[in-house]
Amino acid sequence: MSTIFTKPMSLLEVAVIKLAPVWVTCVLIIGLAHPAFSQATPGFEKAMHMYKKDTLPYRILYPVNFDRTKDYPVVLFLHGAGERGDDNEKQLVHGSKLFLQPGNRAQYPAIVVFPQCPEDDAWTRRAVKKVDGKRQFSFKKGGKPSPAMGVLVHLVDSLYQLPFVDQDRVYLGGLSMGGMGTFELAWRRPGMFAAAFPICGGGNPKNARQYAEKIPFWIFHGAKDDVVPPEYSEQMVVAIQAHGGQVKFSLYPEANHNSWDKAFAEPDLMPWLFSKSK
Repeated sequence: MSTIFTKPMSLLEVAVIKLAPVWVTCVLIIGLAHPAFSQATPGFEKAMHMYKKDTLPYRILYPVNFDRTKDYPVVLFLHGAGERGDDNEKQLVHGSKLFLQPGNRAQYPAIVVFPQCPEDDAWTRRAVKKVDGKRQFSFKKGGKPSPAMGVLVHLVDSLYQLPFVDQDRVYLGGLSMGGMGTFELAWRRPGMFAAAFPICGGGNPKNARQYAEKIPFWIFHGAKDDVVPPEYSEQMVVAIQAHGGQVKFSLYPEANHNSWDKAFAEPDLMPWLFSKSK
Protein backbone atom coordinates (compact mmCIF):
# COMPACT_ATOMS: atom_id res chain seq x y z
CA MET A 1 0.00 0.00 0.00
CA SER A 2 1.18 3.51 -0.76
CA THR A 3 -0.43 6.67 0.49
CA ILE A 4 0.47 10.24 -0.49
CA PHE A 5 -0.77 13.34 1.30
CA THR A 6 -0.66 16.98 0.33
CA LYS A 7 -1.70 18.17 3.81
CA PRO A 8 -1.37 16.93 7.42
CA MET A 9 -3.20 13.65 7.84
CA SER A 10 -6.85 13.70 8.86
CA LEU A 11 -8.58 11.12 10.99
CA LEU A 12 -9.95 9.44 7.87
CA GLU A 13 -6.48 9.18 6.34
CA VAL A 14 -4.95 7.71 9.49
CA ALA A 15 -7.73 5.14 9.76
CA VAL A 16 -7.31 4.08 6.13
CA ILE A 17 -3.55 3.65 6.60
CA LYS A 18 -4.04 1.49 9.70
CA LEU A 19 -6.89 -0.62 8.41
CA ALA A 20 -6.35 -1.16 4.69
CA PRO A 21 -5.20 -4.75 3.96
CA VAL A 22 -1.82 -5.33 2.38
CA TRP A 23 -3.29 -6.26 -0.98
CA VAL A 24 -4.89 -2.85 -1.41
CA THR A 25 -3.20 -0.32 -3.66
CA CYS A 26 -4.72 2.93 -2.54
CA VAL A 27 -3.84 6.60 -2.71
CA LEU A 28 -5.89 9.15 -0.80
CA ILE A 29 -5.16 12.80 -1.46
CA ILE A 30 -6.97 15.19 0.85
CA GLY A 31 -7.39 18.76 -0.36
CA LEU A 32 -8.47 20.20 3.00
CA ALA A 33 -6.90 19.20 6.30
CA HIS A 34 -9.33 18.85 9.17
CA PRO A 35 -7.40 19.50 12.40
CA ALA A 36 -10.20 18.91 14.90
CA PHE A 37 -12.87 16.44 13.92
CA SER A 38 -14.32 16.55 17.44
CA GLN A 39 -15.69 19.98 16.59
CA ALA A 40 -18.60 20.79 14.30
CA THR A 41 -17.68 20.55 10.63
CA PRO A 42 -18.67 23.47 8.41
CA GLY A 43 -19.70 21.29 5.46
CA PHE A 44 -18.50 18.81 2.89
CA GLU A 45 -14.72 18.39 2.88
CA LYS A 46 -12.82 17.80 -0.36
CA ALA A 47 -11.02 14.50 -0.84
CA MET A 48 -9.76 12.27 -3.62
CA HIS A 49 -9.44 8.51 -3.94
CA MET A 50 -7.09 6.82 -6.39
CA TYR A 51 -7.07 3.16 -7.33
CA LYS A 52 -4.57 1.83 -9.84
CA LYS A 53 -4.61 4.49 -12.60
CA ASP A 54 -8.06 5.93 -11.87
CA THR A 55 -8.96 8.91 -9.70
CA LEU A 56 -12.27 9.71 -8.04
CA PRO A 57 -12.85 13.09 -6.38
CA TYR A 58 -15.39 13.05 -3.57
CA ARG A 59 -16.83 15.24 -0.85
CA ILE A 60 -17.37 13.97 2.67
CA LEU A 61 -19.55 15.38 5.45
CA TYR A 62 -18.85 14.36 9.03
CA PRO A 63 -21.41 14.52 11.82
CA VAL A 64 -21.52 17.55 14.07
CA ASN A 65 -19.32 16.90 17.11
CA PHE A 66 -17.78 13.90 15.43
CA ASP A 67 -16.51 11.36 17.97
CA ARG A 68 -14.12 8.71 16.68
CA THR A 69 -15.08 6.36 19.53
CA LYS A 70 -18.64 6.12 18.22
CA ASP A 71 -20.09 4.25 15.25
CA TYR A 72 -21.86 6.27 12.56
CA PRO A 73 -24.02 5.30 9.58
CA VAL A 74 -22.71 6.16 6.14
CA VAL A 75 -24.70 7.52 3.20
CA LEU A 76 -23.22 7.26 -0.29
CA PHE A 77 -24.93 9.39 -2.94
CA LEU A 78 -24.26 9.16 -6.70
CA HIS A 79 -24.92 12.16 -8.95
CA GLY A 80 -26.29 12.27 -12.48
CA ALA A 81 -24.59 12.73 -15.86
CA GLY A 82 -24.82 16.51 -15.73
CA GLU A 83 -22.63 16.71 -12.63
CA ARG A 84 -19.68 14.76 -14.01
CA GLY A 85 -16.24 16.36 -14.06
CA ASP A 86 -13.15 16.89 -11.93
CA ASP A 87 -13.98 20.10 -10.06
CA ASN A 88 -15.19 18.21 -6.97
CA GLU A 89 -18.07 20.69 -6.77
CA LYS A 90 -20.87 19.91 -9.21
CA GLN A 91 -21.84 16.61 -7.59
CA LEU A 92 -23.22 18.58 -4.61
CA VAL A 93 -25.81 20.43 -6.73
CA HIS A 94 -28.60 17.94 -6.02
CA GLY A 95 -29.11 16.29 -2.64
CA SER A 96 -26.38 17.80 -0.50
CA LYS A 97 -28.72 20.38 1.07
CA LEU A 98 -30.87 17.57 2.45
CA PHE A 99 -27.97 16.28 4.53
CA LEU A 100 -26.80 19.77 5.52
CA GLN A 101 -30.13 20.73 7.07
CA PRO A 102 -29.47 21.37 10.79
CA GLY A 103 -32.49 19.31 11.80
CA ASN A 104 -31.35 16.31 9.79
CA ARG A 105 -27.78 16.58 11.03
CA ALA A 106 -29.02 16.67 14.61
CA GLN A 107 -31.53 13.84 14.26
CA TYR A 108 -29.52 11.63 11.88
CA PRO A 109 -25.79 12.07 12.54
CA ALA A 110 -24.02 10.33 9.68
CA ILE A 111 -21.00 10.37 7.42
CA VAL A 112 -22.20 11.43 3.96
CA VAL A 113 -20.12 10.87 0.82
CA PHE A 114 -20.69 12.42 -2.65
CA PRO A 115 -18.20 11.05 -5.21
CA GLN A 116 -17.79 12.64 -8.66
CA CYS A 117 -17.64 10.63 -11.88
CA PRO A 118 -15.22 11.81 -14.59
CA GLU A 119 -16.67 13.62 -17.60
CA ASP A 120 -15.82 10.82 -20.05
CA ASP A 121 -17.14 7.96 -17.91
CA ALA A 122 -20.32 6.74 -16.23
CA TRP A 123 -21.27 4.81 -13.10
CA THR A 124 -22.53 1.95 -15.31
CA ARG A 125 -21.75 0.33 -18.62
CA ARG A 126 -24.91 1.01 -20.59
CA ALA A 127 -25.96 1.72 -24.14
CA VAL A 128 -28.38 4.53 -25.07
CA LYS A 129 -30.23 5.00 -28.33
CA LYS A 130 -33.29 6.84 -29.58
CA VAL A 131 -36.20 4.98 -31.12
CA ASP A 132 -39.12 7.06 -32.42
CA GLY A 133 -37.83 9.99 -30.42
CA LYS A 134 -37.74 8.02 -27.16
CA ARG A 135 -34.55 7.17 -25.31
CA GLN A 136 -33.91 3.49 -24.76
CA PHE A 137 -31.33 2.08 -22.35
CA SER A 138 -29.62 -1.28 -22.37
CA PHE A 139 -27.86 -2.36 -19.16
CA LYS A 140 -25.23 -5.09 -19.13
CA LYS A 141 -25.64 -8.11 -16.90
CA GLY A 142 -22.45 -8.77 -14.99
CA GLY A 143 -19.04 -8.09 -16.46
CA LYS A 144 -16.31 -5.68 -15.45
CA PRO A 145 -17.28 -2.31 -13.99
CA SER A 146 -16.68 0.99 -15.72
CA PRO A 147 -13.45 2.67 -14.55
CA ALA A 148 -15.48 5.06 -12.38
CA MET A 149 -17.46 2.23 -10.81
CA GLY A 150 -14.27 0.26 -10.23
CA VAL A 151 -12.61 3.00 -8.19
CA LEU A 152 -15.94 3.74 -6.48
CA VAL A 153 -16.18 0.15 -5.28
CA HIS A 154 -12.64 0.44 -3.92
CA LEU A 155 -13.49 3.70 -2.15
CA VAL A 156 -16.59 2.15 -0.59
CA ASP A 157 -14.60 -0.89 0.55
CA SER A 158 -12.04 1.41 2.18
CA LEU A 159 -14.66 3.50 3.96
CA TYR A 160 -16.45 0.35 5.13
CA GLN A 161 -13.35 -0.71 7.09
CA LEU A 162 -13.08 2.47 9.15
CA PRO A 163 -13.49 1.86 12.91
CA PHE A 164 -16.13 4.57 13.34
CA VAL A 165 -18.40 3.23 10.58
CA ASP A 166 -21.50 1.27 11.59
CA GLN A 167 -21.28 -1.56 9.08
CA ASP A 168 -24.92 -2.46 9.69
CA ARG A 169 -26.08 0.98 8.57
CA VAL A 170 -24.46 1.84 5.25
CA TYR A 171 -26.92 3.40 2.79
CA LEU A 172 -26.86 4.03 -0.95
CA GLY A 173 -28.73 6.40 -3.25
CA GLY A 174 -28.43 8.34 -6.46
CA LEU A 175 -30.28 10.11 -9.25
CA SER A 176 -30.49 9.52 -13.01
CA MET A 177 -27.09 8.09 -13.98
CA GLY A 178 -26.51 7.79 -10.23
CA GLY A 179 -29.80 5.94 -9.84
CA MET A 180 -28.48 3.47 -12.39
CA GLY A 181 -25.22 3.32 -10.46
CA THR A 182 -27.20 2.59 -7.30
CA PHE A 183 -28.65 -0.58 -8.80
CA GLU A 184 -25.26 -1.66 -10.12
CA LEU A 185 -23.38 -1.00 -6.87
CA ALA A 186 -26.09 -2.89 -4.98
CA TRP A 187 -25.40 -5.81 -7.30
CA ARG A 188 -21.63 -5.56 -6.87
CA ARG A 189 -21.81 -5.26 -3.06
CA PRO A 190 -25.15 -6.84 -2.06
CA GLY A 191 -24.06 -7.59 1.49
CA MET A 192 -22.87 -4.08 2.27
CA PHE A 193 -25.95 -1.86 2.15
CA ALA A 194 -28.82 -1.64 4.61
CA ALA A 195 -31.09 0.33 2.23
CA ALA A 196 -31.04 2.03 -1.17
CA PHE A 197 -33.00 4.85 -2.80
CA PRO A 198 -32.49 5.18 -6.58
CA ILE A 199 -34.18 8.18 -8.23
CA CYS A 200 -35.14 8.26 -11.94
CA GLY A 201 -32.70 5.47 -12.72
CA GLY A 202 -32.80 1.91 -13.97
CA GLY A 203 -30.81 -1.27 -14.17
CA ASN A 204 -30.69 -4.79 -15.46
CA PRO A 205 -33.61 -6.72 -13.90
CA LYS A 206 -31.62 -9.95 -14.16
CA ASN A 207 -29.16 -8.61 -11.57
CA ALA A 208 -31.88 -8.10 -8.96
CA ARG A 209 -31.67 -11.70 -7.81
CA GLN A 210 -28.33 -10.92 -6.16
CA TYR A 211 -29.60 -8.20 -3.83
CA ALA A 212 -33.41 -8.25 -3.75
CA GLU A 213 -33.74 -10.07 -0.43
CA LYS A 214 -30.81 -8.28 1.17
CA ILE A 215 -31.50 -4.58 0.51
CA PRO A 216 -34.80 -2.72 1.04
CA PHE A 217 -35.45 -0.21 -1.76
CA TRP A 218 -37.41 2.98 -2.10
CA ILE A 219 -37.51 3.79 -5.82
CA PHE A 220 -38.60 7.17 -7.20
CA HIS A 221 -39.50 8.32 -10.72
CA GLY A 222 -41.48 10.94 -12.59
CA ALA A 223 -44.31 9.64 -14.80
CA LYS A 224 -43.52 12.27 -17.45
CA ASP A 225 -39.76 11.64 -17.49
CA ASP A 226 -38.55 11.96 -21.09
CA VAL A 227 -34.86 11.57 -20.25
CA VAL A 228 -35.00 8.23 -18.43
CA PRO A 229 -38.49 6.81 -19.04
CA PRO A 230 -40.21 5.52 -15.88
CA GLU A 231 -40.47 2.02 -17.30
CA TYR A 232 -36.87 1.42 -16.23
CA SER A 233 -37.72 1.93 -12.57
CA GLU A 234 -40.94 -0.05 -13.01
CA GLN A 235 -38.95 -2.99 -14.38
CA MET A 236 -36.69 -2.95 -11.32
CA VAL A 237 -39.66 -2.81 -8.95
CA VAL A 238 -41.15 -5.90 -10.60
CA ALA A 239 -37.80 -7.73 -10.57
CA ILE A 240 -37.10 -6.98 -6.90
CA GLN A 241 -40.60 -8.07 -5.90
CA ALA A 242 -40.27 -11.24 -7.98
CA HIS A 243 -37.21 -12.22 -5.96
CA GLY A 244 -38.85 -11.57 -2.61
CA GLY A 245 -37.43 -8.13 -1.93
CA GLN A 246 -38.86 -5.18 -0.04
CA VAL A 247 -39.54 -2.24 -2.33
CA LYS A 248 -41.49 1.00 -2.13
CA PHE A 249 -42.23 2.85 -5.36
CA SER A 250 -43.15 6.52 -5.67
CA LEU A 251 -44.23 7.49 -9.19
CA TYR A 252 -45.00 11.21 -9.36
CA PRO A 253 -47.76 11.83 -11.97
CA GLU A 254 -46.69 15.34 -12.97
CA ALA A 255 -42.92 15.10 -12.55
CA ASN A 256 -40.45 14.98 -15.42
CA HIS A 257 -36.80 14.03 -15.00
CA ASN A 258 -36.29 16.20 -11.91
CA SER A 259 -38.27 13.82 -9.72
CA TRP A 260 -35.42 14.16 -7.22
CA ASP A 261 -37.03 17.41 -6.05
CA LYS A 262 -40.11 15.42 -5.03
CA ALA A 263 -38.02 12.62 -3.55
CA PHE A 264 -35.88 14.94 -1.41
CA ALA A 265 -39.06 16.63 -0.15
CA GLU A 266 -40.55 13.34 1.07
CA PRO A 267 -40.98 13.72 4.84
CA ASP A 268 -40.55 9.98 5.34
CA LEU A 269 -37.35 9.56 3.32
CA MET A 270 -34.86 10.25 6.11
CA PRO A 271 -36.81 8.35 8.81
CA TRP A 272 -37.23 5.40 6.43
CA LEU A 273 -33.56 5.38 5.43
CA PHE A 274 -32.04 5.64 8.89
CA SER A 275 -34.46 3.11 10.37
CA LYS A 276 -32.92 0.37 8.23
CA SER A 277 -30.22 -1.90 9.59
CA LYS A 278 -28.80 -5.18 8.34
